[in-house]
Amino acid sequence: NNNYSTAPLRNAVNDARDLSDTLKELGFTVIVRENASRQEMIGAIREFGTKLDGAEAALFFYAGHAMQFKDRNYLIPTDADMKSEDDVTFSSVEISQIFDRMERAKTRFNFIVLDACRDNPFASAFKVSSSGLAQIANAPSGTLVAYATAPGSVAADGFGRNGVYTKHILQQIKVPDLPVEIMFKRVREAVERET
Repeated sequence: NNNYSTAPLRNAVNDARDLSDTLKELGFTVIVRENASRQEMIGAIREFGTKLDGAEAALFFYAGHAMQFKDRNYLIPTDADMKSEDDVTFSSVEISQIFDRMERAKTRFNFIVLDACRDNPFASAFKVSSSGLAQIANAPSGTLVAYATAPGSVAADGFGRNGVYTKHILQQIKVPDLPVEIMFKRVREAVERET
C-alpha cells in the first residue's frame, strides 16, 4: 500500500511487484493486491487461505503502513480513517487473521515478512502509545516472522525503487540452497550496513 491520504509511501507497491515476480520465478503461486482497501485486504487474506489447501509452504508479504495497538499488530489499508487509537481495530486488519489461515491449512513452512515497521501515519490526528510493531508470540508452529526492523522500532521507506529491507530480500532470496535463517541473517546484516 502506497496511496494513503496521509503519509503516502513511495516504494511499497514496487516492493510487492518485484517480490511477486521473484516468487513466481521460484515456483510460488502468487496473489497480489496493490493500494488495497480494508475490504480488499480481507478478501485477499481469504483467497490466500483457500490457495493454501495442500500447500507445503506459505509466504505472506506486506509492505505499507502498520501499527501496534495493545500488543497486537495491524496492517493499515489505504482507506483507513482513524481519529484515535480506538479506531485501529475497526479500520485495519489484524495480522492474526493470516496466522489463522496458515494454521487451518497446516502448511509445514510459514513465512510472514513485514516491511511495515513505520511511524503512525495518523500522527496529526492522534498519538500512539507504542511505536513500530509488537513482537509476535502466537504464530503457528513452523512459522518464521521477519520484520523490516526490530520490534518496537520504525523503518524508513527508502529512496530507490525498493525499500531497503525488500531490496536486500530480493538480492538474497535467489541464492540457491541457502537456508532461510541464513538468508534473513544476511538481509539483516545488509540492512544494518546500509542504514
